[in-house]
Amino acid sequence: MNHTIPSSPMTDLAVLRDRYDRDGVVHVEQVLSRAETDEIRAVFMAQVEADRFVGAVEEVTDDDVLARYPRFLNPHRRPELEVGRRARALMTDARLLDLVTALIGPAYGAQSMFYFKPPAARGQALHQDGYFLRSHPETCIAAWIAVDECDAANGALQVVPGSQAMEVVCPQDANPAESFTDKVVHVPTGLTVQQTRMRAGDVLLFHGSTVHGSLPNTTADRFRRSLIFHYVPQTSTEIAGYYLPLVSPDGSEVTIAQAGGGGPCGDQWAGAAH
Repeated sequence: MNHTIPSSPMTDLAVLRDRYDRDGVVHVEQVLSRAETDEIRAVFMAQVEADRFVGAVEEVTDDDVLARYPRFLNPHRRPELEVGRRARALMTDARLLDLVTALIGPAYGAQSMFYFKPPAARGQALHQDGYFLRSHPETCIAAWIAVDECDAANGALQVVPGSQAMEVVCPQDANPAESFTDKVVHVPTGLTVQQTRMRAGDVLLFHGSTVHGSLPNTTADRFRRSLIFHYVPQTSTEIAGYYLPLVSPDGSEVTIAQAGGGGPCGDQWAGAAH
């Protein structure tokens, strides 16, 4: 699985749109500066060391390295914390919104996350973001920001170009030895998993149906930290309730209808906290 996702400077918006429509994923170089990623890294590391972020979802046992570095879910909803202010400011940063708008039109912010992925951490099984967000009538888009240089060794993202054309499917049980999440979407017939490689400040944008995930961090001394935002078109009429309220480009909050129906796994589906 070689690095075959071509990268582009953020000025080539027409090229990015064509590539996104074709592959469901684009890699944009150096959207953020090294100084910015250094600051982001320092702020989030300080927060996790201070109190392990009282808003995080614990999905791991105490003997798992991820228990010491749990992912932060929706820090943009914590304005009293520096991590919250940073996340909200970046969610509405024109550099990201210009890219998102070029790919899906005017958008609202729906979610923020920060992953630490320290050495020896498990990865995350292949999945589709649309399974969780359930936005309608169009799906979401992710903006995955590399805060560290990342490659196969420290668990950079793997993606399946072309899978954005498939429906969101109900996942199956994942291998707990490799993934800290318990569900997996298998690679569609005829498509292949491709490994990404990114520098700090690069952004990977991908469609809500694009299958993606990551392998464990097998290095001895390299974190793979990332800051992720999800956006939905402003034409969205509903979304899973966990993601409300949405955030407008001006920072104000917007509420739309809460999605019902249980998602692709039926009425008992409860995959809200992605």
